[in-house]
Amino acid sequence: MRIVDVIIKKRDGKELTDEEIKFVIKELVDGRLESSQLGAMLMAWYFNGMNARELSVLTNTMTHSGDTLSWPDEWKPVLVDKHSTGGVGDKISLILAPALAACGLKVPMVSGRGLGFTGGTLDKLEAIPGFKVDLTLEEMQQCLADSGCCICGQTATLVPADRIMYATRDITGTVENANFVTASIISKKAAENVSALVLDVKVGRASFSQTLDDARHLAKNLVGAARDQGMLTKAVLTSMDHPLGMTVGNSLEVIEAISGLKGKGPEDLNELVAIQGALLLHATGKADNIDQGRDLILETLKNGAALNRFEKMLINQNVQPGVAHELCYGNAESVLPREKYSSPLVTSISGYVVDLDALAIAQVCGALGAARARASDIILPAVGVQLNVKVGQAVVEGQVWGELKHECEVVPKNLWKKLQDAISISLTQQTIEVSRILEIIE
Repeated sequence: MRIVDVIIKKRDGKELTDEEIKFVIKELVDGRLESSQLGAMLMAWYFNGMNARELSVLTNTMTHSGDTLSWPDEWKPVLVDKHSTGGVGDKISLILAPALAACGLKVPMVSGRGLGFTGGTLDKLEAIPGFKVDLTLEEMQQCLADSGCCICGQTATLVPADRIMYATRDITGTVENANFVTASIISKKAAENVSALVLDVKVGRASFSQTLDDARHLAKNLVGAARDQGMLTKAVLTSMDHPLGMTVGNSLEVIEAISGLKGKGPEDLNELVAIQGALLLHATGKADNIDQGRDLILETLKNGAALNRFEKMLINQNVQPGVAHELCYGNAESVLPREKYSSPLVTSISGYVVDLDALAIAQVCGALGAARARASDIILPAVGVQLNVKVGQAVVEGQVWGELKHECEVVPKNLWKKLQDAISISLTQQTIEVSRILEIIE
């Protein structure tokens, strides 16, 4: 079999056999695939697509292209994870993982860093002094045994096919493809050997899926591929036009997550933590129905059980016990990096907030150092925006609607204008969305 023949076959719109797909991935991982050939293969797939069988075979082959995680047999029924397609202010994982652990589940969450306009889950956690994201399998097992959850990065030997493919997708214009996104996400989750998975598929201007139809298509792809790999899976479509919660930026989001773990988080954040947790508790038999699952998750936030698990996770991931305790039960701001400058954002008219542009806010924060444009960029964890208002709220002229936290003494005029324009105020009150949950895909 020759790679060029497989490329030509898919270039001409034909289906690939199981053996041809497996051959491509083996050649890739073994280092025998030229970069130009990989680019051509990706482009052929990008334009001519793949059917459900091809996607399932690609995902499974990527899953087993390297090591897979192994756990004690008694953990198998309670091993779960979640994945978000990415959003602005999305600190759900920091609350959900310990809440699930407090309910008796095991959560080996392999997460990622942000690239583009927003920081990833690992970037948020790395704002905590000492937090270690690179764990061995033995360290992950210890963390799960003690705290019930860990949040760590992908190892070099876990799904190496995805790591190689993504690097090429990033430079060949093939990142934004539902099949590639599906294979990338599900292969990593399947390699964790979890029994149940919940997917948070964001919809809106600050997400991968701009429309509800696009999100449905992606969610159905993801759910189908995950079930093919033996995971009980559901997807929640959630809106991402406005920031989630009241903070954007790594240190700020950690502080808000701590508030959430104390049962004091904003309503929209609590809503998404509760529904995603409920779906996993129901899937694993820990809850008889979704409503009971929601109640169980929210109770762990109110009674301190989730916060206790979070503190244990921090200590197991190299945070000094005194630092972990101060972060969780003392003054969190004293532990985390602080900004050099804080600038108020002020309303120009009175009225009702009808929009807070999540994409614009994230782009400004990212440009000031809260995210990275290149993998080599250094994150400035204190950079971000603290919001003081939500969509639908009444405001008066001159009211401070947010605070920009920044490291540079002077914020570039174009970024300041973009941030000021991120809020839209109407003279009349308008109907706003009550829930961020748009749909559940089963």
